[in-house]
Amino acid sequence: MNSERPGRPGASTPAGDADQADVAALESRVAELTDQRLRALAELDNARKRFDRELGQAREQERIRVSREWLPVVDNLERALAHAGANPESIIGGLEAVTGQAVELVRRLGFPRQDDLGEPFDPARHEAAGTRPDADAAPGTVVEVLQSAYGVGDQQLRPALVIVAKDD
Repeated sequence: MNSERPGRPGASTPAGDADQADVAALESRVAELTDQRLRALAELDNARKRFDRELGQAREQERIRVSREWLPVVDNLERALAHAGANPESIIGGLEAVTGQAVELVRRLGFPRQDDLGEPFDPARHEAAGTRPDADAAPGTVVEVLQSAYGVGDQQLRPALVIVAKDD
């Protein structure tokens, strides 16, 4: 009787050695991939922290730049106030000049003042404060601007506050 006997437990066979080698190789590869994943996560976290830090620095630099741009306007307003007891005509002229300076600064920052007088009312660009009859204007036309709009399209800081013409 020629029967094959199963191997004893713990006895090594050529197939068993190959299986153990495969398992060891796979465990090594899993450890390597786990290490790579942990390193990638750490690098991503470091990049996120660096980006947050750089973004904060850029915001601070832009805040400083814009504030520095406004200083001449503030200086000129202070000069106008210092001459408050002087001739009212000269103060009005000075305030007009400072207003022009401020409007120009806002334009340079990318938000030009919009001239909406006589334009058709557009709810995307205008906020109606009221209506009034106006024989010289078509109904739905801006006949008075109470507050100017600054900016264009998606870069609009605020809509114009306007009075709109209506039928009599």
